[in-house]
Order: sequence, then structure tokens, then C-alpha cells
Amino acid sequence: MTMTKTNETTMPETEGQKYAELKEFIAEINTYEHADSYLIRALHKTQHLFGYLPIRAMDVISREMEIPTAHIWGVATFYHYFNLNPPGQYTIAVCLGTACYVKGAAQILEAIKNELKIDVGETTTDGIFSLQPARCLGACGLAPVVMINDKIHGELTPKSMLDLIKKYRRAAAKKNA
Repeated sequence: MTMTKTNETTMPETEGQKYAELKEFIAEINTYEHADSYLIRALHKTQHLFGYLPIRAMDVISREMEIPTAHIWGVATFYHYFNLNPPGQYTIAVCLGTACYVKGAAQILEAIKNELKIDVGETTTDGIFSLQPARCLGACGLAPVVMINDKIHGELTPKSMLDLIKKYRRAAAKKNA
């Protein structure tokens, strides 16, 4: 099996391999007593494999775990952790904790929304950026902060945030060329 190294985990390279790994994971879960109580674990595995919860994957979970799709959809939409749409290449998480909010996080969020023409929870049409809220990123001394993928950027202003978006757009253009 061809594998791709991403951060600290090894991920299957093709979609078919991802579905095979998901089915194998669910087969193991199905050996447990009260296997249906492991639904959230199966959803976490799915999001780990795909980056979000594709409808087809939820159908696979439904069939393999014998849980109605409507129930799976209800769980997936209840918890904010789960993404129902493919994430952008760069996920921007805007800290809305007290320190960041007091220092201008709302204005930074508005600048991002206006620049990218998306709302919280959405992805740009070009697939480069996704926008998410964060309750606290633990970098209060750098407030206001955003996290883009795994990198914290602090002491932002609306203008410096727009400059940061331009920087990431250039990086995406190079990476995707």
C-alpha cells in the first residue's frame, strides 16, 4: 500500500484505501460489546482519514455499524468538531476568547470574512481557505491571535491579517503550481 507521511501519522494515499481502512476500523469496533456506542470514535477516524465527514463515508458507517444514517447525521451536526465539508488548504481559526476579543478579534474576523467572501464554517470557492472560530488558543499574551493550520499568528490588526492572507495565497499558488 502506498502511504503518504503527514505530520506524525501515516495516511493512505487513495480514497479507496481510506475507505478500506475505515471499514477495517469499523470491523474491529463491531467486535466490541455495544459497538454502536463507538459511533463518535468511528466519526473521528473518518475525519482523520478524509479531513471531513463525506456523505459516502457516513453511509459506509451506517451500513457497517447498522446505525441509521439520520442518527449519524444528527451526531455529526451536533458536535462542532466535525466538518461536513472538505476543509481548505489553510484553516484559519480566529480566537474569540476574552483577551483576543477585547483586543479586536471581532474586527479581524470581519476583515477575514470580507476579504475571503465567506462566513464562519465555510471554505472559499478556490478551496484555499476555511474559516473557523476558536474559543481560546492559549496565546493570550499575543492577543489577538489566529491559528492557520498549526501556526499561531499574534498581535494582529485587520491590516496585518489581510497581509497574512496574501502571504498564504502566494504560498498556495506556489504549492499548487
